[in-house]
Amino acid sequence: MAVVGAGAAGALVAVQLCEAAARRRTPLDLVLVDPAPEAGRGIAYATDAPEHRLNVPVGGMSCYPDDPGHFQRWLSCHGEPSVTAADFASRYRYGSYLADTLGRAIIAAHGRVAVRRLRTRATGCADAAGGRLELRLADGGTVTADSVVLATGPAPGRSEWAPAELVGSDRFVARPWAPGALDGVGDADDVLLVGTGLTAVDLALVLDRAGRTVHAVSRTGLLPQPHAVAPLPAVLPPPDLAVLRFPGLRRELMRYVAETRRTHGDWRPAFDGLRPWIAQLWKGLTDDERAEFLGRDATLWNVHRHRMAPSTAEAVTRARAARRLRIHAGRVASAAPREDGGLTVSLADGRELSVAWVVDCTGPGLRADGGDPLWGGLLADGLAVPGPLGIGVSTAEGRLRDVRGRAERPLFTLGAPRRGELWETTAIPEIRAQAKDVAEAVLAALPHAPRVARRRPTDQFGLPLSTHAAAAEAFRSGLGRVITVRAKAAEAFTRAVELDPGFALGHAALALLGHEGGADVDVARALADARRSVRERADERERSFVDVVTRRIRDHSAHGAADGDTALVDHLARFPGDAFALAIAVPTIAFSGVGDLDGTLALRLVERTAPAYDGHWFHTSLLSFVRQEQGRIEEAGELARTALAAQPASGHAVHALAHVHYESGAHRVGRDWLDGWIAGRGRGAVHRAHFSWHVALHELALDDSAAVRRRWFAQLAPGQVTGVRALVDSGSLLWRARMCHNWTGRVPADGVLDAVARDLVEHPSTAFTALHSAFALTAAGDLPALRRLRTHAAGADAVQREVVVPLCSALEAVLEEEWATAVTELRGLLPSLRRVGGSAAQREVVEETLLYALVEAGHSDSARHLLEQRLDRRASPLDRRRLAGLRA
Repeated sequence: MAVVGAGAAGALVAVQLCEAAARRRTPLDLVLVDPAPEAGRGIAYATDAPEHRLNVPVGGMSCYPDDPGHFQRWLSCHGEPSVTAADFASRYRYGSYLADTLGRAIIAAHGRVAVRRLRTRATGCADAAGGRLELRLADGGTVTADSVVLATGPAPGRSEWAPAELVGSDRFVARPWAPGALDGVGDADDVLLVGTGLTAVDLALVLDRAGRTVHAVSRTGLLPQPHAVAPLPAVLPPPDLAVLRFPGLRRELMRYVAETRRTHGDWRPAFDGLRPWIAQLWKGLTDDERAEFLGRDATLWNVHRHRMAPSTAEAVTRARAARRLRIHAGRVASAAPREDGGLTVSLADGRELSVAWVVDCTGPGLRADGGDPLWGGLLADGLAVPGPLGIGVSTAEGRLRDVRGRAERPLFTLGAPRRGELWETTAIPEIRAQAKDVAEAVLAALPHAPRVARRRPTDQFGLPLSTHAAAAEAFRSGLGRVITVRAKAAEAFTRAVELDPGFALGHAALALLGHEGGADVDVARALADARRSVRERADERERSFVDVVTRRIRDHSAHGAADGDTALVDHLARFPGDAFALAIAVPTIAFSGVGDLDGTLALRLVERTAPAYDGHWFHTSLLSFVRQEQGRIEEAGELARTALAAQPASGHAVHALAHVHYESGAHRVGRDWLDGWIAGRGRGAVHRAHFSWHVALHELALDDSAAVRRRWFAQLAPGQVTGVRALVDSGSLLWRARMCHNWTGRVPADGVLDAVARDLVEHPSTAFTALHSAFALTAAGDLPALRRLRTHAAGADAVQREVVVPLCSALEAVLEEEWATAVTELRGLLPSLRRVGGSAAQREVVEETLLYALVEAGHSDSARHLLEQRLDRRASPLDRRRLAGLRA
C-alpha cells in the first residue's frame, strides 16, 4: 500500500490504515512517499511562526470524525491544560499533533503493519502486472503496490495573473511557503501581497513590523471575516434545498442567512449549519451553474466561510490602524523595475505602488496538474481525467476515473484534488472523513486469506469473546478484578487491546472504568475504538454491551441516565450471564448502578439473573448488598459470609458485610474485622478508601474521636485519596465528624477539594457526586462555589434538579446559620433522598446535618425523637451520648 504525500491528508489516511488493519488483523506493508523531513506537517503546518493560527477551532480539528475532542485532549496533555474546544491553536502545534498521532498509530499497529518512509517525490504512476500500480520516484527507484492513495494536497498556483515583467523579476515570490522564500526581504522593505485571503493574512502578520508597509491587493479588497469570540450553535438550513435550481437556491440561501442574522444577531451560525450540505448542493448544480457561482459568489462565499481566528483578526486590525497594512481593491496591470532594485507596480485603475517585493498570495491552483509531473502524467496517460470545469480530477467516491469514465484501478485521492466534485474538501473536517472512507475502500479491495474456523475463547462465565486466546486471557484477568473489586483491572484490559486492537469489549471496558471508576483512560478515545471495532467483529451480546457503555457514558455527559439504564436492563434481560453488565447495574462500590424512583430496580435485576449464576459467589455478593439495602440484615450477613467462604477476596461481599455490621450496630466487631481485612487481603482492593471510610463510621458511632482523626490522616487525607473518592469518602467523613462534635475546630476540607478536579466539584455528572460535592463545599465554607453547584444542578438531570438544588439551598442556610430554614428544607429532602443513589449509610450524612440543625434551631424534642428512632434501628454509643445530653 503506497500513500503519496505525508502532509495532513497523507497522515490522516495512514492513521486510518494502520488502525483499521490492526483491528482487522490484516498484514499491511505501508509506504509513505514524501520528501519532507517530518510526516504530518506538509506546507500548511510546517510554519513555526506563532502568529499563524488555525482558522478552525480546536474542537473541529480532531484526526477522527468519531472522536471530535481528540485534538483538545492532546493539547491538554501536551502543555495546554486549560485549552477549550473554541480556542485556536497554532498551526505548528497542529502539525506536531498529526505527527504524534501517526507515530502512535504506527507503534500500536506494530506486528501487523510495517511502515516505511521514502523521502523522495513520486514523479509518475502506471499500471503494473496483476492489476497493481507502479510508482516512479524522483531518485530513480520504483514502488509497486496493490493500492495507491494520492494525498498530494492543493496544486500550486501558476501566477497566471502576473504580467511577464513581474514573473521575470527576482523580486517576485511565486511560492511564499517554500523554505527560505522570504529570507531576502529586508527589515525596511515594503511588500505587496497579491491576494487578500488567508494566505495574505498569514504573511502580513509575519512581515508586520515598524518601518515597513505591507500592501495587499485583490479584485474586491475583501479580507476574511473573523470567527466569533463566543460562537453560537449552528442553525440548520431550510429543508429540500437540493431540489432547487441555482437562482432559487441562491435566493433561499440569502434569505436563510439574513433570517439567521435577524434571529440570532450573527450570520455565522447559518454558514456553520450549511457546511454538511455543501457537497450535496454542489453536486446538484450543472457546470453552467457552478461557473456562475465561481464568477459571481465565490469570493463572498470564501471570505465568510473561511474565517480568521479572533486573535488573528485583532492583529490585522491593529496593523491596519497603524497604517502598516494597507488593503487595496484592484488588479495588477504591470510592473517595472526601479533604480534601487525594487518595483513599481501599476494597478488597472492607474494607481502605482512602490515596493521592494511582490508576493503571490492568490492561493493554490484549481487544476490538478499545476506543473506536478505525477498528476500531469496521469492526465496525459488517461489514468485520470479533470473534474467539473477542469477543477481537480473526477472520482467515484475517491477512486480515480480514467479516460473511459471507469473507476477500476486501486488508485485513490482525497482532499483538494476532489474540489471540482465537492467544492468544500480542503479543511480537516472533510479530509478526515474522506481518509476514513479511503482506508475502508483500500482494505476492502485487498485479497484476504480465508479464515480458519476456530472455537472462540470465553470469559469465566462461559460467554464467547471475539478475540484470540491471549487477549481473552487478559480480558478474563480484568473481569476477575472488576467482580472482586481489585486494582489493576484497567491495566489488564489495556493489555487485551494491545494484543488485539480490534477487541471491542476490551475498549468498552476501559472506557467504562475511566468514566465511572476514575481509571487513567482516555474515555472518548476508548469508546470510539470500541464502536469502530464492534462494527467489524463482534457477536450480538458484544454489540449490545458496547451500546450499553456508549449510552451510559453519553447519558451522564448529557446529565441524565434514563436511556443508559433502559439499555442496561434490556441487555441483562437478553444476556443475564453477563457479569460485567450486572456489576455495572448494581450500585455497590465500583459503579453507580441503575436508578429508579423506588430503588428496587437493581434488586429485581439481581433476582432475575440468579438462575444464570447458580449460586456463584459473585452473584451471591451482589444479592447480599441489595438484601441489606432492603433491611434484611441477617440474611444479608449470611449471604456475604457464604460468598467470602468461596472467594475471600470478593470486595462486593466485604462491602455488603461492612454495611451489615454498621446497620446492626456491631461496631466493634465490624471495626476490628474490616481493619484486619484492609491490612490483609484488602491491600489490593481498588476502593480501599471506601473500606477505610466504613471503619471510620464504626469509630464515629463508637464516639472515638481520636480514632476518627487517626483514621482520616492515615488513610483518608489528600495524598492517600484523590478524585471522586475524596469527595464521597474523605469529605463526607469530615462533615459528619463535625456535625456530631467529633472534630473540633476547622475541618481540613480545603485539602479535599484541592485533590479533586474543580469541574468535578462544581459540574458533577451524577446526583450522587453532586450531593457529596455540596457537603465538601459546605465543610470548606465555600458559599460562592456552593451556589455555583446549585446553578449547575438546576440545569442538570431531574434528580439533581429535584434533590441537589434544595440540598444546596439547605446547606447555604446552614452556612448562614439560618437554622429554621435549614431544618425545613432538610426535612423536605428525606423522602426523595434515595433517588440520589448510593447506600443508606452514605445518604445518612443528610440526616446527620438535620440533627445538628434541629439542635441549633432549639428543636430539642424533634432532635430527641430522631435520635430515639436511630437507636431503635441500631446501637450507637455516639447517639446515646447525644440523646443523654438532650434529655439533660
